[in-house]
Amino acid sequence: MSSLAMEQQPHTTSISTEERYRLLVDAVADSAIYMLDPDGFIVSWNVGAERLKGYTESEIVGRHFSVFYGPEDVQSGLPARALAAALKTGRFESEGWRHAKGGRRFWAHVVVHPIWSPAKELLGYAKVTRDLSERRAAEEALRRSEEQFRLLVQAVTDYAIYMLDPEGIITNWNSGGRRIKGYEPAEVIGTHFSRFYRAEDRNQGLPARALAIAAAEGRFEGEGWRVRKDGTEFWASVVIDPIYGGNGELRGFAKVTRDITEKRNAQLALEQTREALFQSQKLDAIGQLTGGVAHDFNNLLMVILTSLELLRRRMPADEKLRQLVDNATQGAKRGVSLTQRMLAFARRQELRPESVHLPFLIGGMTDMLERTLGPTILIERKFAESLSPVLVDPHQLELAILNLAVNARDAMPNGGTLRLEATQEVSTTSQGRQGGEFVRLSVSDSGSGMNPEVLARAMEPFFTTKGVGKGTGLGLAMVQGLAVQSGGKFVMTSTEGVGTTALLWLPLARVEVHEALPAGQHAAPPPAAAHCTAALKVVAVDDDPLVLAGTASMLEDLGHSVLSAAGAVEALGLIRNEPGIDLVISDQVMPRMTGLQLFEVLRKEHPELRLILASGFADWPASAYGLAVKVAKPFDQQQLADAIGRAMGAGGPG
Repeated sequence: MSSLAMEQQPHTTSISTEERYRLLVDAVADSAIYMLDPDGFIVSWNVGAERLKGYTESEIVGRHFSVFYGPEDVQSGLPARALAAALKTGRFESEGWRHAKGGRRFWAHVVVHPIWSPAKELLGYAKVTRDLSERRAAEEALRRSEEQFRLLVQAVTDYAIYMLDPEGIITNWNSGGRRIKGYEPAEVIGTHFSRFYRAEDRNQGLPARALAIAAAEGRFEGEGWRVRKDGTEFWASVVIDPIYGGNGELRGFAKVTRDITEKRNAQLALEQTREALFQSQKLDAIGQLTGGVAHDFNNLLMVILTSLELLRRRMPADEKLRQLVDNATQGAKRGVSLTQRMLAFARRQELRPESVHLPFLIGGMTDMLERTLGPTILIERKFAESLSPVLVDPHQLELAILNLAVNARDAMPNGGTLRLEATQEVSTTSQGRQGGEFVRLSVSDSGSGMNPEVLARAMEPFFTTKGVGKGTGLGLAMVQGLAVQSGGKFVMTSTEGVGTTALLWLPLARVEVHEALPAGQHAAPPPAAAHCTAALKVVAVDDDPLVLAGTASMLEDLGHSVLSAAGAVEALGLIRNEPGIDLVISDQVMPRMTGLQLFEVLRKEHPELRLILASGFADWPASAYGLAVKVAKPFDQQQLADAIGRAMGAGGPG
C-alpha cells in the first residue's frame, strides 16, 4: 500500500464499543443513569447520578436502589412494584419524591427498562432519573395561583364573572353569576351567552355585536336589560374583554356583569325629582307673572266695565249704540273670565268652598254637557256608593269639568264616549297633595290621545294644540290651580290613539263651611243684606287712578259722597282730618301699605268705620275675617251696592 493510500485511511482508535457507551453515559451530567441487577442492587453509576444524588460510585454500588425512596414508599413496596411493572410491560415511568445523600428530597422523573441478554435472560434494569424540582415548583406555583384566582372569582357574589369561547359559549361560571342570574353552572356552561338577552335584543344581533366590538377595540362596555332564569329582568352593567393566547390567537372573552337596577332606579328617581323641582320652579315663576298680569288686567277690565255701565245709564235710547255697548261689555266680561283662569293657574283667585256632592253637581250639568258635546258623544257616569261630599268651590269645579269636557270633545271629532267616574280613597302625604281622605274624579275620553311630548306640556299655561283663536291654553292650568288651591291634586294620563284620562283629587268636606277652614280657603259670605239707601260719606282708596275714578263714579251714581285717595297713607290723612266718614273701600294690593294694613290701623283709631276690601286675589290672611267685607275685582255697580249693604246693613263686616 502506498504512503498516499495510507494517509487517506480514516483515523481509528483502540477504544472498544463498550467503552464508548460508558463514556457516553458518563457524559450525561443532568440525568442519573445507572444499572440494577435483577434484584435491584446498583451495579453501575454515572457522573450525572453522583451529581444528582450526591453519592460517589464507591458509596452506592452494591446497595439496593430503594435507598433513594422515602420510608413510606419503601413500606408500601413502591420500588419492587416499579421493577415488576418494567419487567411486565417493558417500561416503567413515573414522577415522585426521591431522596439524595444527606436526606435532601427532590422531585424526580424516573424511567426503568429491563435489560435482556441475547439468550433472553434478565440481566438487570436500566434506570434513568431526572431532577424536575424546579419545573414542579413552577407548576405548583402556577396551580396555586390559578386556584387562588378561581377562589377569588368564586368568592365575588356582586358580579357575574365568567368566560366565553370565541363563539360566545360559556366555559365557566362563578357564584355571582348564580346569584344574579339564577343559573347553576351545569345549566349554563356549554350554552351561548345570548340566553341572557331579551328576545328583541337577540333578534337585533346585540350579543354578536358586543363580542365583535370587544375583539376589534379591545373592550366592550355598556348597559341594558338582561333576563334571569325566572324570566324577570334587571338593568345590567356589562364589560367584555378579549383573551389572547401566547401566539396572539383569540382564546375567548372575559365577561363581567353587574346588577345595577337599584342604582338606575335611584338615578331615575333623582332625575325625576330634579325635573319636578325644575317644573315647579318654572310654573311658580310663570304663576307669579300670570298673577301679576291678571291683577293688572282686572284693574283695566274694571275701568272698562265701570265706564260701560255708567255710559249705558246715560246714553240716549239708541238701539245701535246700546248694542255696541253690550258687545263691548260682553267682550270685557270674557276678559274677566280669562283673568279668572289666569288667577286659577296662579292659585290666587278667590274660592268659595262648599260641601259639594259630586253626583248631584254633575247630574245638574248633564243638560249643559250634552248641548256642549253634541249628539255624537255618549256621556257615561259611574259613582261609587255612599260617596262623601267634597270641599270645593262648586262654580269653579263646574268650570273645570266643562273645560275637560270641551277638550275631550275636540279630541273626538267623529264622536266617542266621555266617562265621568268618582271613587273615594285614602291617601298619605305624597306627590304634592295632603294626606287624608279624598274623592277622585276621573274624566276620560276615547279620543285621539296625546303623545308623550304633548302630554308633558299639556298643563303648561298658554300651551295649546288647537288652532289660533280656538283656545287660550289656560283650561288645564285652571283645573290644576283649582285642585292645588283646594288641597288636592290634578294628574293627566294619555295614550296616543286610545284616549285621555284626567284625574282630579278633592278633599272630603269634614266641617261646615262657615267653620275654621284650611289656610287659603274662605267661607262663603252671608246673604246680602238690604241695600243701604242712605247717602254715605265714603273714602275710596286705590293706587290705580283709572280704577279709583271708576269706583268713585259708581259710588256717586249710587248717591254717596266720595273722597278719593291714591294710597293708604293718603287715605289715613283724609280720615284723620275729615269728620263724618261712614265707609272706607280700599284696594288690597298697594305699595307701601296694603288695604288690610290700612284697615288694622283704622280699626284701632276709628272702630266705628265700616270697611270693604277689594281684591282679585285670594291670598289674604285669616285675620281679615271680622275686619272687612270682601268684594272681588273687577266688580260692577250691583256687586258694589251689595257689598255696601252687607257692610252697613249687617252692622259690620260680613
